[in-house]
Amino acid sequence: MAADKQETQDVVAVILKDHRTMEDLFRRMRSVEADRADALAKFSALLVAHGEAEESEVYGALKRFKDVDNAEVEHGTKEHAEGNEALLALLEVAEVGSDAWDERLEDLVKAVTHHLDEEERTILNDTRENVPDERRAELGAAFLKERERQLAADCGSVENVRAIVRG
Repeated sequence: MAADKQETQDVVAVILKDHRTMEDLFRRMRSVEADRADALAKFSALLVAHGEAEESEVYGALKRFKDVDNAEVEHGTKEHAEGNEALLALLEVAEVGSDAWDERLEDLVKAVTHHLDEEERTILNDTRENVPDERRAELGAAFLKERERQLAADCGSVENVRAIVRG
């Protein structure tokens, strides 16, 4: 039973699960039949909580492992900032589904999809191969705790995203 708990908290598995949820929310935001505003609100909260939790609880710890590429970890932080900027641009469009909204959605999809792909190929593969299971479980638990704290604080609000982007 303990192995199941550890597996569900493995930081790599937890991050990948969020990535798949983000991709699902992209599909919903693109669909004229879905509640696109609701999908955006959920995506905004998840993207911010996920990025903040990675930066505060995971990335720093990973830099201490010699076979995890520090440059890729630093690059991941830069890509979080780019994703947040693209998110803010979309959140600031008044009319969901307008041409401007669709254009900014595609900018967001491009920025975030690029990051997810790169993070999965570099940082997460390095972590899977070089970080012991027990440490990955600890990082997963810390990531989830911070992610939940962020979500409870309405981290995806346009005001909060604006504050993050503008520093």
